[in-house]
Amino acid sequence: MDLWLIGELALTGALVGLMYALVALGIVLVYKTSGVANFAQGAIAMTGGYATWAFATLLGAPLFLAIPLALATMFAVGFLIERAVLRHMVGQPVIMIIMVTFGMEIFLRGVMPGLFGVSVKRLDLGIPQAPLFVGEMLINRAYLIGGLASAALIVAAIVLFNSRAGIVMRAVSDDQGASWSVGIRVERAIAIAWGLSAGSATAAGILWGATQGVDWSLSLLLMKALAIAILGGLDSIPGVLLAGLIVGVCESLATGIVDPLVGGGTRDIVASLIILMTLLVRPYGLFGREQIERV
Repeated sequence: MDLWLIGELALTGALVGLMYALVALGIVLVYKTSGVANFAQGAIAMTGGYATWAFATLLGAPLFLAIPLALATMFAVGFLIERAVLRHMVGQPVIMIIMVTFGMEIFLRGVMPGLFGVSVKRLDLGIPQAPLFVGEMLINRAYLIGGLASAALIVAAIVLFNSRAGIVMRAVSDDQGASWSVGIRVERAIAIAWGLSAGSATAAGILWGATQGVDWSLSLLLMKALAIAILGGLDSIPGVLLAGLIVGVCESLATGIVDPLVGGGTRDIVASLIILMTLLVRPYGLFGREQIERV
């Protein structure tokens, strides 16, 4: 196979993987703070895309205003989800909390298209449609801008978790009881993590909406995000960056190289295979902390 084609597939996959990673970032933020796996992240990304479209189209707000409005709204939604739903699940088995988040995923996946219609909603961010050529490689400008923006937001999250506010959230993650004893408001830290998670999902929904439009299919980003979060480590934000690149490149190469040989369909199994292999070989991911319990 032509090396230029392989390079194009790898570069495109890396950019797409970074956009997947922005969804996974929200899963890691919630798990890192509260120890809960958020299975509603795909539908929240979809909802953020719909919210941006609604502000821009139905309410007539210019896009430079619609985007921050959607981000602020979805931050509040994430905050309220923790306050109104998950806080009442304190003391329940972990599997019950996970099922609640999965229930929210199914609920939002049905409600949002019901409210706004099932047709694809276009988000025009002003990205030129003409492709960019690097040598003989053809690069989609929407993927390039989306991938770079996603990487910048993930790096910003890394910086945040090394700031004073991030140290508080990390303390909550390490030991909620000890955090309470030193005056940290644990519930508020967890609610903020849910707000930030919804914000990162909304940013991803906007970028994907500019690439493929906004509809129910954005909720399917959940599987890609789970693969990245598990591979990188559920409590590792830097792991999200590397795992996103790995998942994106593997998916792109499988689509470009393996699909012609087997008749298609490999894109849909790459994320599932990565989840399975990671759990079998390295359950805590590439950078996750291995927790050893003494009995």
